[in-house]
Amino acid sequence: MLSISGLVKRYGTRTILDGLSLAVEPGAVVAIVGESGTGKSTLLNLIAGLESPDAGRIELAATDLAALDDDARTRLRRQAIGFVFQAFHIIPHLTALENTVLPLVLQGVGVRERVARAHRMLEAVGLGDRSQSMPRELSGGELQRVAIARALVHRPALVLADEPTGNLDPDTAQSVLALLAASARADNAATIVVTHSEAAAQTADRVLRLARGQLATAPALRAAAP
Repeated sequence: MLSISGLVKRYGTRTILDGLSLAVEPGAVVAIVGESGTGKSTLLNLIAGLESPDAGRIELAATDLAALDDDARTRLRRQAIGFVFQAFHIIPHLTALENTVLPLVLQGVGVRERVARAHRMLEAVGLGDRSQSMPRELSGGELQRVAIARALVHRPALVLADEPTGNLDPDTAQSVLALLAASARADNAATIVVTHSEAAAQTADRVLRLARGQLATAPALRAAAP
């Protein structure tokens, strides 16, 4: 589903990614850990086509991102990628249902179908009874569940999650990551979660560490504290 080879990204004289390679299959959940400033978010931005690499190749579903113009990359993101952000990015004046349905509106899905799909997605993340709630009425964990529902409602081929539990307490973080992984696997979506928390990464199939511009298999993680 995703294939990256020889990826290089520089900012001025600083090399952030240095020949990085990665492959993620449909239904696989990969966690990328590493210290702040090592380039985790930069890597996600490159995968999404929001930034351009200085060298290397990124293919999503056999499509070379470098071969696409800005409009084509935007369409690809809209159709094939779902985002989950640390800060939720929930629109405050829309209900949980209205936030969830947004990707389907952008895709031009009919009203009846998009509302039905958004309801089913909120049910899947345990918020079926909160569809008409406003963001101010939801807890942090519930807001992140809405964000997950919104990211998955259009059935993307690739899910990118950028520090999705950074604003949550440890117990809620574990629950949210487990939900994200289970939902993505159910839709057979390739999923990449970047996090600074190795304990949070335990829900993934594979854990990689980003350091010095390269990815390497992380050592066995310690069990989460009780």
